[in-house]
Parts: sequence; structure tokens; C-alpha cells
Amino acid sequence: MKRVGVIGGGQLAWMMADAAEKLGLELVIQTPSEHDPAVSIAQEIVFAPVDDASATEILAQKCDVITFENEFVNLQALSVLAQQGVCFRPRLEALAPLLDKYHQRCYLRDLGLPVPQFFALEEAENLKSKIEYLGFPLVLKSRRHGYDGQGTFIIQDFATLEQKLTLNQSLFLLEEFVPFERELAIIAVRSVEGEIVTYPVVETQQEQQVCRRVIAPAEITPNQIAEIQAIAHTLLNSLEVVGIFGIELFLGADGKIVVNEIAPRTHNSGHFSLDACETSQFEQHLRAVCGLPLGNPALQCAGAVMVNLLGYENSHSDYQSQRQKIAEIPQAHLHWYGKTESRPGRKLGHVTVLLDNQNRESGSAIANGVGAAIAHTIESIWYPR
Repeated sequence: MKRVGVIGGGQLAWMMADAAEKLGLELVIQTPSEHDPAVSIAQEIVFAPVDDASATEILAQKCDVITFENEFVNLQALSVLAQQGVCFRPRLEALAPLLDKYHQRCYLRDLGLPVPQFFALEEAENLKSKIEYLGFPLVLKSRRHGYDGQGTFIIQDFATLEQKLTLNQSLFLLEEFVPFERELAIIAVRSVEGEIVTYPVVETQQEQQVCRRVIAPAEITPNQIAEIQAIAHTLLNSLEVVGIFGIELFLGADGKIVVNEIAPRTHNSGHFSLDACETSQFEQHLRAVCGLPLGNPALQCAGAVMVNLLGYENSHSDYQSQRQKIAEIPQAHLHWYGKTESRPGRKLGHVTVLLDNQNRESGSAIANGVGAAIAHTIESIWYPR
């Protein structure tokens, strides 16, 4: 397989470019706008919305296999193409239980994986009694199309809930608020042969439900690492996935692990792998979907800190002076997505700083405050005071 079709042309597709070149692959992108990041690196482009299955039919004629940069697709329409022999990796049956967050919760629960207590609002005849059982605060989530904190609300009382539910109730699910100590994530990939490879477990730090920082590796116990790896194996084998998944988790104060969400694609929590690992998550994903042997996911340094450069204003600036200062930080690798428009919360780029053994004694960037200090330095340059 030499030509890979990618549905979606954002930064996740853009970051596949170096890996594709290294592996001798060509990328054909389906994306709506000529300003999308991956347009600049594609061998060929089909300009169309990502959920336009007739455009995907055209895409399929131009490539050997089709994969996904995001999950905003129309599975029902794509299944007609799959029946005609179009090769999707991951397969559509693996995506089906995951795209609706209520169905995803049910699937994880039925697999025996640890999840928060939850229910869909459409089945909530006894709404008040169910809410009393869970207690406030609660988490209200959009069942489809929520990302980067969009569609996730922490609800403190019944009046706020009623206010939010003036929208169609069936669009939401409610779940218990998990009083986590830390948020964790793991990137896992499964090959055509069923081999599974996992990246180091990382700590993710969110603000307003948007990932701000990733520290690799997370400072957790060997047993917790083994439990998270086992969750990844159970999930990917059950779905018979080919490709890479991001799995987000909560670590409770009691040391218990709970699964938060599954992303059936490359994921923000794995961006550190571009600079810190022998095989990046983007190369790994292309290796899997093209039937190539999987690569080594190990860290090539003692650790890494990844900081997202988020928009904080409506602007068309390219932030050249801030980027220049950040790039001068020792061991910093800056990735700028080339987006022409900034708006609050939008991911415009990221920077990964590699940690060596000197600045990461005792094996923990956070314990020394080194990771936090580096993140603070980057953010003090990036965000206006």
C-alpha cells in the first residue's frame, strides 16, 4: 500500500507528512478548506466536508487504504463504500461503538473496563432520582462531535442542568464527576497481524477541558502502568482495530484508574513522540494501516514536556516573535500548524522540550518541578500578561 487516503486535513494529518516521506508513502487528503494545514503536504486533495461520503468515493479511487484524522464522519454512508471493497483502517465496525459517547460508555462498561457511572438523558424518566443518586457536581457531555472541551460541562446544580437541557436532551449523556488526582493518557497501536504496541503513559494537564500540557512519562506506579496497558490491549483486541488510538484516563486519589474517553486516531497526548520517541505516533499509525511492521515506541530521552500553543484572541498574526523566543529554549522542538486564523482555545502549534538525566533526577520531571518550570517558561512567552 503506497497511497493513503486521510479523511480530515487538520494538524493531525499534517503531522503525518514526515513519516509518509520516510516510509515512501503518498498522502491524499479529504478536507473542506484550502487553508487547512494538511493541504500543504498532500500529494492530492479532495476538497469536501469530512462527512461527505460521495467525496470519499472519489478519494477511494485515488488511494489504496483510507484512514481518519477525526471522527466526524458519516459511518452509515461510508459502510456502502466498505461493502464495495474500499479498505478503511481502522475498520468502520471498530469506530461504530465509539463515535457516540453514550454508546462508547456502554461498550467500555460491557467489556468490564472501569468507567464513571453514567446514563443517557433519553432514558432518564426518573431524572431527579438518578441525579440524586449520582450527586452534584455532574458532567454533562455532548454525545457527538465534542472535542477540546467543546460539549463538556461541569454542572453544579439542578437549575444549571435544566438551563443546558433546553436543547434536545437526546444529544447529551450525564455522568458522575470523578474527583481525580491526575489525568493520564496512553497511545496504543494494533497492526494487521494483531500485534499491539503501547507508548509510555503520560500525564495530561487540562484547563477548561482543553489540554495545555503533557508530561512524559507520568509518575505512577508499575502496577498502574500495567493496568493501563491491559486496558489498551483489551480495548484494541476487542474492536480488532488496525491503527492507533488515544485513551484518556483518570487517576483517583485512591489510586484507582477510570477510563475517560477514547479517540480512534492519533491524539494530542502523543505529540511528544514526534521528537522524544524512536517511532512517532504518526509513523506508527501509517505503519499499521499500510501493513508494515510496527516501530519502537520507547523514549529516546529521560522524558519530555509538551505544551500546546493555544489561541487567546481573534487574530491573523503568525506570532513570529513569540515562536522565535520559544524555539531558543534548550532542547525545544516547535511545531507550528500554519493556520491562518487564531481564536481563543484553537490549537495553533505545540512545543516539546526534551529532558535529559541531569534535569530529571529521581526519574520525575514533576517531582523536581522541572517540567512545570519549563511549561511556565513557554507559557509566559506565549500568553500575554
